[in-house]
Amino acid sequence: MKTCIVIPARMASHRLPGKPLADIAGVPMVLRVAEAARAAGFGEPLIAAGDLEIADCARANGYQVVLTPAELPSGTDRVQAALALANIADDVQCVVNLQGDLPDIDPAAIRQVVAVLAKVETAAIATLVAKISTDDERNNPDVVKAILSPLATTDPNFAKRLFRAIYFTRAMAPTGPGPLYQHIGIYAYRREALDKFTALPPTPLEVREKLEQLRAIENQMQIAVGLVDQIPQGVDSPADLALIQAKFTNPAS
Repeated sequence: MKTCIVIPARMASHRLPGKPLADIAGVPMVLRVAEAARAAGFGEPLIAAGDLEIADCARANGYQVVLTPAELPSGTDRVQAALALANIADDVQCVVNLQGDLPDIDPAAIRQVVAVLAKVETAAIATLVAKISTDDERNNPDVVKAILSPLATTDPNFAKRLFRAIYFTRAMAPTGPGPLYQHIGIYAYRREALDKFTALPPTPLEVREKLEQLRAIENQMQIAVGLVDQIPQGVDSPADLALIQAKFTNPAS
């Protein structure tokens, strides 16, 4: 499946303005993400910059970049616009939306989300989850929970690690005994599904939960989900940034 990784990034952030260019052991955060994207093995990633500062930084460091309109409402819209601006060929079947604030994303996770989309032929979109292990994660509304139904497979590479998304929520769900799953914000779209998704208006549950992926579910677009073991450290606040800077500065600690 021919794949293009697109990294949307913009300077505006309520809690951490300018975070794409935040220094992480001498490298701007968006370039840390781009390094992981390169290592995934799908060719050169495309940085979809919402600001000239990001575009200049990416070009100066040898990355493919396009400057997307600042008024675009979401990262997904920025990804879709970047494909057109960069003249990405129509034979690209899979588009990965890799958020620019996941600097420690494992390249294997990027390969995994593409593999899930390729495996589940009925899926329009693929994404990832990891098991929740602490009460803080269970009760934190910023930790998005995925409600899942297992998908049957005889493939040992996916045994007990392949699901269909029923719903995503900020609440602690589902109730009752059993594992809870944290959503990881990386998506692989079939090219036509990305075009359809960005053409759809926001939906009631999407607006209520403030979760864009619910637009797909409310429009009967199937989301396949793969289970991974490692949760990347998202960077949304100064405290998050300090944690990730320490991880890169002292990787053995």
